[in-house]
Amino acid sequence: MRKIVFVVALSAAAMLSAQDVTPGQRVFENRCGRCHGAEGNGSDMGPSIHNGLAQRNDAQLGSLIKTGIPGKMPSNNVNEQELGQLTAHLRRLQASRSVRPSEPVKLTLVDGKVLEGTQVGQGFSDRQIRTADGMVHLLRRDGEKYREVGPSVDWPGFNGDPRGNRYTTMTQINKANVKSMTAKWVFPIPNGSRLQGTPVVVGGIMYVTSQNQCIALDSGTGRQLWRWFRPTTPGTVGGNANRGVASHGDKVYIATDNAHLVALNRFTGAQVWDAETAEPKKNYFATGAPISVGNLILTGVGGGEHGSRGFVAAYDAETGKEAWRFWTIPAKGEPGAETWEGNELEHGGAPTWLSGTYDPELDTVYWPIGNPAKEYNGDDRKGDNLYSDCVVALDAKTGKLKWYFQFTPHDLWDWDATETPVLVNANFQGQPRKLLLQANRNGFFYVLDRTTGKALLVKQFVRKLTWATGMTPEGRPIKAPNQEPTPEGTLVCPSQSGATNFYSPSFNPATGLFYFHVFESCSIYTKRDQPTWVAGQTYLGGVQRAAPGEIREHYLKALDISTGRVVWELQQPGLGQSWGGTLATATGLVFFGEENGAMMAADATTGKPLWRFETNQLWKASPMAYQVDGKEHIAAIAGGNVIAFGLPD
Repeated sequence: MRKIVFVVALSAAAMLSAQDVTPGQRVFENRCGRCHGAEGNGSDMGPSIHNGLAQRNDAQLGSLIKTGIPGKMPSNNVNEQELGQLTAHLRRLQASRSVRPSEPVKLTLVDGKVLEGTQVGQGFSDRQIRTADGMVHLLRRDGEKYREVGPSVDWPGFNGDPRGNRYTTMTQINKANVKSMTAKWVFPIPNGSRLQGTPVVVGGIMYVTSQNQCIALDSGTGRQLWRWFRPTTPGTVGGNANRGVASHGDKVYIATDNAHLVALNRFTGAQVWDAETAEPKKNYFATGAPISVGNLILTGVGGGEHGSRGFVAAYDAETGKEAWRFWTIPAKGEPGAETWEGNELEHGGAPTWLSGTYDPELDTVYWPIGNPAKEYNGDDRKGDNLYSDCVVALDAKTGKLKWYFQFTPHDLWDWDATETPVLVNANFQGQPRKLLLQANRNGFFYVLDRTTGKALLVKQFVRKLTWATGMTPEGRPIKAPNQEPTPEGTLVCPSQSGATNFYSPSFNPATGLFYFHVFESCSIYTKRDQPTWVAGQTYLGGVQRAAPGEIREHYLKALDISTGRVVWELQQPGLGQSWGGTLATATGLVFFGEENGAMMAADATTGKPLWRFETNQLWKASPMAYQVDGKEHIAAIAGGNVIAFGLPD
């Protein structure tokens, strides 16, 4: 009798299980399961679907299912009913993966402290626990128990120090032991490829980003703590890159592809507020890392090639309320509007897509400004076109303009000034000065007095430079004849990509040297008519292409800021396509991403290579430094992977 009851129970369970299978699950199993696995976790025939689900809204997901991916995923001839059922099932799979089960934990640590909360992550030798106050505790195995990680040194923003010098005072890694440095951990960012961000570390937790995605990691192990994401925004003209977060208190801040600024709780990833900074339908997007200034978070926008009007905006760090906004193109009747002769004020460009820097002493923000729109045709924007191609000094509390300096007036070559403005205090030509340093895309190195904006030194740093014959004492270029774009095409040096670009420079106060990557190259600039601005389209006024037969040369250079003289240069073999940045250390090293994909370290005084690690990726990002558990690390995003390096244990 008991056997009969048992068989009946099994039959009932089987029937219940069969009834639990939804129509969407049946569609998935019939059409997708063979390659992606019954739970979507992947197989030897296809990858996991889970990362891709988060990156697409329902319409994008439906389009992917129907059309497939050439060479990777076949198309599916599904009807609308099946598509709806399949989409609903995929979203259920996504929801089941997005929430980690809470695991109550009560631990007695080696020091006798009792830690009670929920487990966020665990490895063989590490654990991460969130306590009732929301804090995340990073733990390491010590015998049969655990201890909390030791002291950390943070990298709290895109450039580390808000002054932008990409310089670390940590001393564990030096010229004598750097040769033994090795990779400590690797974290692949979901759907990441040729990413441009810089990791940020606060209190031992690392934050890395890609488009509409922020991930928190244990910076000692690379263990994921949480992940925030939203689908890409349909119809945006840009925003495919993201360069990182700002941090303030218990929050981090990320700019999204549709020009929103989002605040996240840095321990949980929960969204705190979301502020729309601009309308995407007007060709706005955002890629830069915001910066933290006092109780404000500052952000900029992209869209210069699409005719948007640039600005820098500041938001209250706690509430997301806008505090001030500085427009990079004056409105009609405002000072500077007279430098635009024509009808381009409304769609003049001058975007703010890279992070600015901040001087706490002067309470001043320095923001680099992009090129004017319709960049290759200046017929409808005669004049200097302020504040395109400038660095602007803004009062941090009000956003009021203190001064500006324009590097390339009436730019016709897309040489925006969005290279990092580095702020240093140094003896310059016999007296202590507050300086702003910038190696500009136009091929000249500038030293400005950052209190007044006065040019103290302007020096050419590339050999191939044809557009200017020199500079006035005020730092205004003396433009060479016959260098404007023409319908037939004009050869101009440097190229449209610039003598340098957004990849980060660094400065070492001990050597007095400025370290940056340089390209020797030229472009053919062609002018074309483009009379009207259209939403969703580029607004270029022409095209550019590489000079035929040219061999593009790539150098790491060290430049004396007092004279502008190049002290040493390290030529890198290859095609000149890699855009890696630099990091200077107090121990006399400069770390950089090398042309052919290696992370390298060189002697900061001589340029002699001392260490390399092959990542075999095309660099688009810059290195940074931090310390966790008392150990110094150098980290960067190579391709789609975060790699942290350190000395052997």
